[in-house]
Amino acid sequence: MNQDNLRRLVIVGGGTAGWMAAAALGHVLGKSVDIRLVESDDIGTIGVGESTIPALRLFNALLGIDEDEFMRETKATFKLGIELRDWARVGDRYMHGFGPIGRNLATLNFHQYWLRMHQLGKARDLEAYSINRMAARAHRFMRADRSSPNSPLADIVHAFHIDAGLYARYLRKRAEQSGVRRTEGKVVDVELRPGDGFVQAIRLADGERIEGDPFVDCSGLRGLLIEETLHTGFESWSQWLPCDRAVVVPCESTGQLPPFTVATARKAGWQWRIGLQHRTGNGHVYSSAHMGDDEATALLMDNLDGRPPADPRTLRFTSGQRSKTWNRNVVAIGLASGFAEPLESTSIHLIQATIARLIAFFPDHEFRATDVDEFNRQCRFENERIRDFLILHYHSTERDDSSFWNHVRTMQVPDTLQAKLDLWRSAGRIVRTDNELFAEVGWLQVLVGHRVEPRAHHPVADALDEADVAGYLADVASVVANCVEQMPSHARYVAAHCAAPRG
Repeated sequence: MNQDNLRRLVIVGGGTAGWMAAAALGHVLGKSVDIRLVESDDIGTIGVGESTIPALRLFNALLGIDEDEFMRETKATFKLGIELRDWARVGDRYMHGFGPIGRNLATLNFHQYWLRMHQLGKARDLEAYSINRMAARAHRFMRADRSSPNSPLADIVHAFHIDAGLYARYLRKRAEQSGVRRTEGKVVDVELRPGDGFVQAIRLADGERIEGDPFVDCSGLRGLLIEETLHTGFESWSQWLPCDRAVVVPCESTGQLPPFTVATARKAGWQWRIGLQHRTGNGHVYSSAHMGDDEATALLMDNLDGRPPADPRTLRFTSGQRSKTWNRNVVAIGLASGFAEPLESTSIHLIQATIARLIAFFPDHEFRATDVDEFNRQCRFENERIRDFLILHYHSTERDDSSFWNHVRTMQVPDTLQAKLDLWRSAGRIVRTDNELFAEVGWLQVLVGHRVEPRAHHPVADALDEADVAGYLADVASVVANCVEQMPSHARYVAAHCAAPRG
């Protein structure tokens, strides 16, 4: 394959996915590759990915981004976790926090000792042993204090609530500074190379022809290159994740800055609330088979904290993935590669993860099947393990108050999820496979928060005297509570370090 041709990388589509790809590839590849991003001002972007997970900090660090500057530019707030309301039962609420819970003892995870005491009715709520969860509940925040390695203050793990549109704009500026060229225009035709069917060029509405190799498809749900051109195929997860609509609207900020996302279960789906410095993002994700658009919109608008400055928008989607994320010389990133509903804030992470894989497997003079196959295997594995974690939230409910909840509660789940549930129910065991995204502590919090009780705990947890275990749990909870008292309020911390300019 011609080296000069290979060095012309074309990104089709902007938005968060396109500009994350452009900024990262421009930073890593430098002048060795000519990178061009093509986007149309007439095509809007879907800004539902405003809640993130801690991995975004690694992406920003790769680009040398100062975190306080990033916070100001995106009008962001900090995030310690997600509060889930009404999921197992109406009236329930629990926090899925980032970071560790407790301290492991001997050869067992902390949660096994907690399970032992919980089954005796002698343990506090799991939240008491997590600094992220306790701080979030108290609306307090600080970055981890690495100078105290033995303190829970060193265990604080944070992510962000961001304005995704502002983040894309911020990354565009950095990408263009690194040499990425932006072309405004709408793609009207795609030219395939005779013989192997690789994408050779795109043609814009003004007649310009742009050659490239490889191409990165960031065109959103339509998948202009990966699907409309290469007909890669799409695998739907709707039998397990039936929500296929989202109505979204911002509203005025109430002035409070909770350091957590709120996800409230509704009759046929769930509603999110994400507080930024300048506004609150809201959305209602629902199944159109169980609720009409008008009812879904009314339900959202009746549950806003402030006045909406704009009319709500309804988005349509199908949860699932492309059969291949990398097909021929096209790599799909973001919504072009698939969609997992935003319940656990994984959309931006999946963009980041695919970019990292593209860098790891970036081709030289040819596209080797071995590399492409491994790239696709890794994407599929991550996508499907995230899928399972999302399904868990629905399937493990006790709710029977609507046809939607009856369906998801009684449906058959993927074998990979069923295996995890079986291990948990036997003796509280959680097995993380091949560094899947959600670690043991994430599964633990959702399983416990959804009232999924194991039949027993690990027998090794009985090796310690009951009084010693009870005392240890009490000490952990006391230390966590004392540390939280030392933390400033989230609003005060933002004001002191990274407040965005007004206006």
